[in-house]
Amino acid sequence: MAGEIRIVGLDIGTTKVAAIIAEWDGSEKPKLIGIGTSPSEGLKRGVVINLEKTVESIASAVEDAEMVAGVKVDSVFAGIAGDHIRSINSRGVIAVSRSDREITSMDVDKVIEAAKTVALPMDREIIHVLPQEFTVDDQSGIKDPVGMVGVRLETEVHIVTGAVTAAQNIYRGVKKAGLEIEDLVLQPLASSYALLSPDEKELGVAVLDLGGGTTDFAIFFDGSIRHTGVVGMGGKNVTNDLAIGLRTPVDQAEEIKKVYGSAMTSLVDSDEMIEVPAVGGGEPKRISRNVLAAIIEPRMEEIFSLTRQEMKKSNYYDLLATGIVLTGGGSLMEGVVQLAEKIFDMPVRAGKPQGVDGLEENASSPIYATGIGLILYGAEQIREGKVSSHMKGKGWFHKMKNIFGQYL
Repeated sequence: MAGEIRIVGLDIGTTKVAAIIAEWDGSEKPKLIGIGTSPSEGLKRGVVINLEKTVESIASAVEDAEMVAGVKVDSVFAGIAGDHIRSINSRGVIAVSRSDREITSMDVDKVIEAAKTVALPMDREIIHVLPQEFTVDDQSGIKDPVGMVGVRLETEVHIVTGAVTAAQNIYRGVKKAGLEIEDLVLQPLASSYALLSPDEKELGVAVLDLGGGTTDFAIFFDGSIRHTGVVGMGGKNVTNDLAIGLRTPVDQAEEIKKVYGSAMTSLVDSDEMIEVPAVGGGEPKRISRNVLAAIIEPRMEEIFSLTRQEMKKSNYYDLLATGIVLTGGGSLMEGVVQLAEKIFDMPVRAGKPQGVDGLEENASSPIYATGIGLILYGAEQIREGKVSSHMKGKGWFHKMKNIFGQYL
């Protein structure tokens, strides 16, 4: 790979848009050179509801990152999430084509293509086809069959789908902000690149992203992604509960949650008092921090309990030997790890993004896990030749052009 290339991760969330710019020379870790954030005004539960406000948020975050980095960018790896995301596991099988029965990369492409042949409603589009393992004749558990000899090649894949319109609106928002999309990536999958070790993925782990509008997760076992899911609740539900319970404006409730919130009442000193602004500029009132935690804890319990139900729909929940890694803004709250351990009854840790250099202080926050994961995902795609190292936004553009034709 000639010279350094720039990779941009764009995390389009319900509460914030984060743009992260990195430079990468193809060998060392990508080096972060710019981070920009902007409040996300145009999304609800991960789905665009106001295109113009989404465009403004994207443009603002990217401009901030460009200013810090001192460079201009023209294409991004963008995250996608939301309660429209669905996933299924599928299987494909083909006969090996060569007369000497040696399996080639072309055979691998063909068997993955065969596994993609599933009946999807017209309003859904495949976002990812993620191979889990291959079987050559009767030998299963193979990660890379290229070069092996066999008659029959099978694969098991994890297929992630999203609503066509949700993907289209994210594409249009990024395009209107003057950028091209290199690839659209499921957010918990992206986060896993920044948070999980190979050992954790091998032994069994789940990454759980506590976002503003949704709570997304991905389960890994035996080195591969096995199940993904989403619960249509997140940090905004907690904020709204506080706004109603404390009779305070929503923006004040959000600030109080960030500074004083706790997910477990047992961790809070009942004598600690905080000041709560009143709606309409009335006299602020003083309440015990214990009251705050008593509002937060039931909602967080509900979010974790619903997530546990979704996780149990897979056959891998009981195989999570290394437990759960929390990320997203919600993971910063006091007591969240302890409450999650209680609900899931397994080890839980707060995730800290790894695998990149530069801007260490900012980049270590879990709120940037998806953006950093998108950069690491992008680097892997370039390394494997799936995206050009000259990146001009062609891959995703042509994929979307085929789906939407004249509308783009």
